[in-house]
Amino acid sequence: MKNAEQVTFGGSGLDRAGELRGNPQGLADAAADPSARAIVFWRGKPLISPERPAGLIRLGMDHAVLRDATEPPILLGREDGMPVFAVDLSSWSPASFDENSLGGFLDPTEQRHPALPDWMVFAELRRVMTWLSPRDAELATSGKAVFGWHQTHRFCACCGVETQMVQGGWQRKCASCNAAHFPRTDPVVIMLITHGNSVLMGRSPGWPKGMYSLLAGFVEPGETLEAAVRREVYEEAGVQVGDVGYLASQPWPFPASLMFGCWGQATSSDIKIDPVEIEDARWMTREEMMAVSQGYHPEVMPARKGAIAHFLLERWLEDTLD
Repeated sequence: MKNAEQVTFGGSGLDRAGELRGNPQGLADAAADPSARAIVFWRGKPLISPERPAGLIRLGMDHAVLRDATEPPILLGREDGMPVFAVDLSSWSPASFDENSLGGFLDPTEQRHPALPDWMVFAELRRVMTWLSPRDAELATSGKAVFGWHQTHRFCACCGVETQMVQGGWQRKCASCNAAHFPRTDPVVIMLITHGNSVLMGRSPGWPKGMYSLLAGFVEPGETLEAAVRREVYEEAGVQVGDVGYLASQPWPFPASLMFGCWGQATSSDIKIDPVEIEDARWMTREEMMAVSQGYHPEVMPARKGAIAHFLLERWLEDTLD
């Protein structure tokens, strides 16, 4: 396996059982299979065992807690031949929790369902993503992203009528105009831009103090990845980029992006930021980034582990970008 395939959420070879999605009887049989298991979510948080190494909890499809689900399960695939579904319990309301903490940058709260043991908790995926195995990470990101899509795409974009979940959760169908809608993934470029021995780092308004990362932005319709890299870097930092190449990709379910990690060589070092886009940008030498990586830099924190920016920066420092 190449280094570029080892990014968090990078995939585990899961059999997604796509041939079952259009087979209602096959889906029903899979859900009724005694070996079938459910990956459970609450408001986008997967149910895990928080003891490290953490793991996704797999419940039997007949578990009593699944009665709180108000939507059909989503077929995630097969794991060692066993059907795996995602089940959403967002209709359940914990007895007490801080509503304002939910959806935060790194939500530290954990919720426990009274029908489950105390050692099973719902935890924010962004916080625990590096604790998971590749298989657990793929299942978690798939379930979170598809449930998030269903939540925001309940109504037909063509006629406005509420649609129904079909195809094992991988499609919504409009009974009024017969339009079919599929989960969307937004392409995003994230760029390792270098100039000599330095890399371009930036920060967005509202980020925690000292947090910097690689520049990133959405790919526009009709645009190549290479063009998006050059446009985004120039728009955000005023830096011109010449050669561009692809390095690695990462599904990023916050809410539903596919991050394309790219490298680019700057043809100039002058920075002129767009304050609407970013708060600051700076060139940092390899030696400075080593200090950042080890937690010794006085102003800049290390990139978050699990994010593709951290992956790309660490491999740039190790000279193992392949």
